Amino acid sequence: MRAAVIREFREDLSIETVDDPACPDNGVVLEVAACGVCRSDYHGWVGEHPKVSLGAILGHEYCGTVVEAGPQAKHKVGERLIAPFILACGACPACATGVSNTCANQVVPGFGTPGAYAQFIAVPFDHNLVTLPDSISPALAAGLGCRVTTAWHALTDRAQLRPGEWIAVHGTGGVGLATLLLARSLGARVVAVDVVEEKLDHALAHGAEAVVNAAKVDAAEAIRDITGGGAHVSIEALGIGPTTNASLDCLRVLGRHVQIGMPAGHAMMEVNMGAIYSKQLSVFGTRGMPAWKYPGLLDMIERGAVDISPMLAREVALSGASAELRAMHGPTAPGTAVITDFTR
Repeated sequence: MRAAVIREFREDLSIETVDDPACPDNGVVLEVAACGVCRSDYHGWVGEHPKVSLGAILGHEYCGTVVEAGPQAKHKVGERLIAPFILACGACPACATGVSNTCANQVVPGFGTPGAYAQFIAVPFDHNLVTLPDSISPALAAGLGCRVTTAWHALTDRAQLRPGEWIAVHGTGGVGLATLLLARSLGARVVAVDVVEEKLDHALAHGAEAVVNAAKVDAAEAIRDITGGGAHVSIEALGIGPTTNASLDCLRVLGRHVQIGMPAGHAMMEVNMGAIYSKQLSVFGTRGMPAWKYPGLLDMIERGAVDISPMLAREVALSGASAELRAMHGPTAPGTAVITDFTR
């Protein structure tokens, strides 16, 4: 099969012919229809992720058709499926209590096992996979696997966002844009923060009530002014110190901060503990979404309760993934890229 392989960190991926994956007994092999290019992949590509080494194949936002099924698999050849990026074992205490995104035995393709920057991918624990509705294109579906699912769980579980509340979104890349779209569908009022005017204009066009350019003003102060005292909920979607502290500082008393941004390369940072203490803030971490929440999210999209089409900016070939990863070193344009051509 054709695959994009990391041979040197920060260098173009090598497009190679490699062995087809072996089918796991407890899973399936998918012919990949689409795979998103995610900022988490960027952290692996530059060598910041401990589970990504030279020779790795990235890609954790994918959908496709079953071409082989193991003897213990739930799904059958020919089924069109979408996968959450966390493949949970289904048998541990975390899985048994509904928080499978914290499974201690989880597998994440692209981070320790071969991912979906390839024509085929082996998927263990296939009970995590769900049927992809015909009304949702593979390209659009691929953008769900990390960004939209993570944002949905952050809003509905960790933050417990309520209608009418103000939410600040720091960073309007893939997961930030998903947060904006989903928060609006929940009836919240959104302030979007970025340093790229094009992305702020994009946010306004897709439901943000206000925007803040953090390169020009103090973002936290501006948000407190806009919201009349501070946001109820604030989402950090970049994983760096300045936006984490702006997220904490922009909250009102008893506000809720949710850390979505993966702090790869920035795991240790100074935060304003004074704000947490004096305003009695709640601080949540979040990563992924339990697989059982997928059907409900897909149903919302099918019913038109939320429009996620603004997520998809462009479709690229396998060989185009390198340029997308390289662009993430600096400010990027709105929307996300999805690989849909795996032949070149």
